[in-house]
Parts: sequence; structure tokens; C-alpha cells
Amino acid sequence: LIAIHARYRASWERTSAGARDGPALLDQVFLIKQSMPDFPIISNGNVITYDDVVENKKTTGANGIMSAEGILNNPALYLPRLGDVDKDGEREVLIPIFSPLRTGGGGGGGGSADKKTTKAIRKLQKKLREIVAIEKKVKESGEESINDDQRSKLKAKSEIQTQLNGFENASSQPSPTDLPNPAPKSEPTSVKLSELHKAGNNKLVLAREYLSLVRSYPTKIRSVVFHTRRMCTDLLEQYQLLEECIASTTIDEVEAVILKCERYVQHPEQFRYDQQKASREKEALAHRRREEGKRKTYEGRMMRKAKREGLADLEHYLRIGAEVPTVEIVRELKAAPKEERLARWKKYHSQHCMGYHLEDGGCKRDRTCAFLHVEAK
Repeated sequence: LIAIHARYRASWERTSAGARDGPALLDQVFLIKQSMPDFPIISNGNVITYDDVVENKKTTGANGIMSAEGILNNPALYLPRLGDVDKDGEREVLIPIFSPLRTGGGGGGGGSADKKTTKAIRKLQKKLREIVAIEKKVKESGEESINDDQRSKLKAKSEIQTQLNGFENASSQPSPTDLPNPAPKSEPTSVKLSELHKAGNNKLVLAREYLSLVRSYPTKIRSVVFHTRRMCTDLLEQYQLLEECIASTTIDEVEAVILKCERYVQHPEQFRYDQQKASREKEALAHRRREEGKRKTYEGRMMRKAKREGLADLEHYLRIGAEVPTVEIVRELKAAPKEERLARWKKYHSQHCMGYHLEDGGCKRDRTCAFLHVEAK
């Protein structure tokens, strides 16, 4: 099958319409489907509600419809396909309940070791992907287009590949814990359509269901926070819990925020609006917007510079000094001699404000500073 996101490809130069400019070009999907009537085509674009799903399918004649933005805000977007709840609410609907493969907890305590191995493999695979990107850059723009750090990564390629091969060879050997769950199982269950709609219309129920899924199918915590925030933005803002959600570092912390929301919904009298907290959150939002604005201005300036110099890689200067300093690095640099501190900052963090991180009291220029004010990692 072919899935089509019916928009123009975005470009740094912005010489034409970008990926989010205007409505999706569904007429183009229609023409493609007309030219390939026997080939399955999936259409994507302009889908926020289920009515949009129906309209997209009617306009394009596609075999299926995808959603990106809409389904982030409402994971139950496609629920109306099962029927009209006002007419058929008591009808029983069969839905699959998927039991994940090796969700942890079985097999004599091997789950922790498995997670560590998986994490190590992912890190090595990520490093290899970075090296492949560097190799491609060298091939396209020459050796002089990369920095010393990237050269070091290229030298480490064979060692990383050896480590990865060792993990993969070990994981290919069967173990007793692999045997009880040879494949995922799907057991259908019967639910009333009215109950499905009731759950689908409750963002907090959807959020808890999502959190139960990521416990079985682990993903990065930033993704968990992002998806939870998109589902429950209105309630998180109403009960002043948005910043707490964004600051969460574990699934348990995200779930605790959702449980607070549920308590306030059930017992509104327990919620007390905090004006000082609202002021802090307003300032934090304004700060993020200032940073985003400064970043866009800086990116535009650096890309124009690369273009003036005739560089094939217009992002050349954007990669220099972009690394966000860690808390440990900030601590080391504060204790380092002034010359060493300045040299290291210019080499690795030159896009960031040194005063913001290293000076007592932070950056004196604050809003007028042209450098990035990003918290240390």
C-alpha cells in the first residue's frame, strides 16, 4: 500500500508552501487513486474529527484514512465507525484485547536483565545511525565538513558494531523464559457500544488506558508526557497541572497527575486556584516562546550565512555549538580556569548563553540576549 500525506514537503528556504501551510491537497490524492484504481491508497490530511474522515474518504476515494494531529488530541477519533450510539447503544461490539509479548514479571526475574540489554542495544543502534549520517555528510560535502567529535565517532564504528553483534548473537539463543509466550495473543471481548463511547469521550479514561499500554510497551518518557498532554490539555490547564505533567520523569509521575485531575473533576471543591502558580506558568510559557523566537532568528541568520558562503550543507553552522550542557558540565566549568572555560564553551556550547549557565545571578541581558537560555540537562 501507499500512504500519502497530501502536502508540500517543508524546506528551510521556504520558497514555496510548507508542510503545514493551508489545507491538504486531497484533490491530488484523488488523481493518484484514479490512476491506480487497484492499488491500496491511504490518504492523510485535514482529519480532526470523524466527519473529516468521512469527507476525506468521499473526496479521495482512498481505501483508508490516516490521522496525525487529530488522533493525538482524540485517540477515540475513529470510534464512530462502529455505529450510531443514539440508535445502537445497547448493541454488543466485539473488540480485540491484545496481550503483549513478554510484558515482564514472568520467567524467573529475567525481565530486568532483558530491559538493560534492550536499552544497551538501542543506544548502540542510535550511535550507528549517527555514524551513517556522518559518513553520508563526508561523502556529499567532504572531510572538512565534519568536526573533531564527528571524526571520533567514525573511528569508533568497528568497536560499536562488534558490541552490537555480540548482543544480537546472545539474544538469538533461546532461553526458557522465551518459551511460554511464543507470540502475541488477541482474545476478543464483548462491550456495549454505549460503554465504548462513554470511555472514548472521557479524556482521563483514555489517558489511563494509554499509560497502561506504555507500561506493557515501553517508550521514551518524553513521548509519554507529550501524548498525555495532548489528550488532556484542557483539563491540565484548568487545574493548573500542565507544568507538573511536562516536568514528569516517570510514568508513575504522569499517572499521579492524571489521578489529581480525576479527583478534581469528581470533587471540584478540593481545587483551589493558585494565582502565584498561574503567574509562574505564564512567565514560563512566555520564556519558551522567546526562546523559540530567538532560535528561529538564529537559524535563519546561520542558514543565510552558509548560503552566502556557497556551502552545500545549509545547516553547517547550526550544528556547531548546539550541544546543551549537562548539569555536570556546568559544575565542572564553573570550577575551571577562565581560559579553559571559554575555550570549551566556544567549542561545544557556543549557541547557548554562557552567562545564563555560569555567572552568578545568570544572564544580565535576559530578554535582550541573542543566545539560547536552555536549562542544563
